Amino acid sequence: MCNHYQNITSRVLSVPSAKAPFEQTTIERRDLRPDDILIDIMYCGICHSDIHNAHNDFGSGVFPMVPGHEIAGVVSAVGSKVSKYAVGDRVGVGCFVDSCMECPYCLKGEEQFCTKGVVVVFNSTDYDGNLTYGGYSQKIVVKENFVVKIPDSLELDVASPLLCAGITTYSPMKHWNVGPGKKVAIVGMGGLGHLAVQFAHKMGAEVTVLSQTMNKKEESLQLGADYFYATSDAATFTKLAGQFDLILNTVSANLDVDAYLSMLQVDGTLVNVGLPNKPDQYSVFSLFAGRRSIAASNVGGIKETQEMLDYAAEQGIAPMIEVISADQVDNAFERVLSSDVRYRFVIDMSTL
Repeated sequence: MCNHYQNITSRVLSVPSAKAPFEQTTIERRDLRPDDILIDIMYCGICHSDIHNAHNDFGSGVFPMVPGHEIAGVVSAVGSKVSKYAVGDRVGVGCFVDSCMECPYCLKGEEQFCTKGVVVVFNSTDYDGNLTYGGYSQKIVVKENFVVKIPDSLELDVASPLLCAGITTYSPMKHWNVGPGKKVAIVGMGGLGHLAVQFAHKMGAEVTVLSQTMNKKEESLQLGADYFYATSDAATFTKLAGQFDLILNTVSANLDVDAYLSMLQVDGTLVNVGLPNKPDQYSVFSLFAGRRSIAASNVGGIKETQEMLDYAAEQGIAPMIEVISADQVDNAFERVLSSDVRYRFVIDMSTL
């Protein structure tokens, strides 16, 4: 046990201003507190929301910025009161690193809905008023209650995208009771979608993938999809009208929401987990037609994230990844925006 780690510096990939190229520089992490863990980051996944923030698409970016919330690494030091982890443990950090731990949502393990405001791992202000810096970094200091264990059967690079993409797709499926007898459609066969297919399949649902083209049909079926349709074909929406209990929209682009609502059964729900640049529009009459609902889901709590990792390890669920070096991140951002990745980029932080 150790409580004297101070002046912790870390190499990072930093964005100096919106849409600027990444720069390699150094930041100082906070001193290790009694309930803190120091993690040597081995891998960090690239999420589409990293790009949104680095490009300041939502107008809330604070620069310089260090993105990254799919963090996998190894514990290198622990605070004096840490009880859950030891040096050498394989661990992960996802989208948030603190919450009040007192409100009703925190107490039931839904820290993402903290009424005081959850502290996001990057581009956020912590409770001390300091800006947070994310996982495009060699080291990070995090409270032990916001760290999860990575099962031994999951390689660290493969586990990395599960910390956001995994829990983002797993959580709504649990909430909306995906299982045998349910018909689930996955919109988009990308970083989120290819994991959603695997989770829905392993949970016992009938799985349909809805993608713009037929290019990813073979991989979708291999991952567990039962059916695959191209949304560029208008006949798809007619053929699948009234079919689904749940449609999980994983794409970060605006859709013809009314067209997708038409594919829901009575009491069906369209759940959004992708983040488009602009608000979607739809007609309320599309909801009246079958007591349909539109909803959204925002990652999951720490307990559920651990549950998801354990389930993925048990069921053999894993993202398909492309590991890149630190000097390839700018190009990787461009490739994500042009849908040129199968299916998730992961940065090898040893190259920083």
